[in-house]
Amino acid sequence: MDLNTITSVVEARSSAELPEWQPGDAWLAGGTWLFSEPQPGLRRLIDLTGFGWQPLRIDERGLEIAATCTLAQLFGAVTPPEWEAATLMGQCCRALLGSFKIWNTATVGGNLCLSLPAGPMISLIAALDGVCTIWRPGGGERQVPCVDFVAGVQANVLEPGELLRSITVPASALRCRAAFRQISLSPYGRSAALLIGRRSPDDGSFVLTVTASTVRPIQLSFPDPPDPAELLAALERRIPPELYHRDVHGAPAWRRHMTVAFAKEISRELSRRNGAWQG
Repeated sequence: MDLNTITSVVEARSSAELPEWQPGDAWLAGGTWLFSEPQPGLRRLIDLTGFGWQPLRIDERGLEIAATCTLAQLFGAVTPPEWEAATLMGQCCRALLGSFKIWNTATVGGNLCLSLPAGPMISLIAALDGVCTIWRPGGGERQVPCVDFVAGVQANVLEPGELLRSITVPASALRCRAAFRQISLSPYGRSAALLIGRRSPDDGSFVLTVTASTVRPIQLSFPDPPDPAELLAALERRIPPELYHRDVHGAPAWRRHMTVAFAKEISRELSRRNGAWQG
């Protein structure tokens, strides 16, 4: 779609070249959402592709994902074999249900910053304890855990002029066993519930992250996979009725039902290994 209110496009190649932020500005990375509908309030786009950020960086500490990394680049990442939870990268990319054109254009950072409940990159990064690095206008940066980055439906913690630079995922989370559950009302619909569980190989602790069914990510932690009663009580305590999302892709009551069902399945799956129950 043509954005007929745009009067200029600025391409920055370094943080020093970033223009002073003003009302009507927007960051441009992949642009798959930006150009999908009218943006009458915008006057200028600041193109981030000129930075040339390395999409992915892997070392012993974990994985760094540039905000401009595309879904295709993330999906094609070759990760260490001990990173069992890296399988979630492909599962969450497929949850977007976009065409190859979208995969090669849409960015991880854009999916986070759009902050839709069904954003699968939000699900992935929040479930793996990712931390967002945010550049502040005029210099400096701050870090925000991804589980706290999204505050509601298309709402996040970014202040005017702030820029999501990258996301860091620790190796300790990537080494966990993981379980993934997702459902939509239709085969190619937006996620109505997407839950990810992981269990640490070090101490057996269990972390469950609820997304898509709720307006923002909700994370629950246990020393071991909980029994059904304990899990249900924790879900009821952490997710009051008003946090379940309501739109054409699913009613809150159904989203709650699928959240509880998937949570129990994930807990059971991560309680056993090779058919033997543990924890």
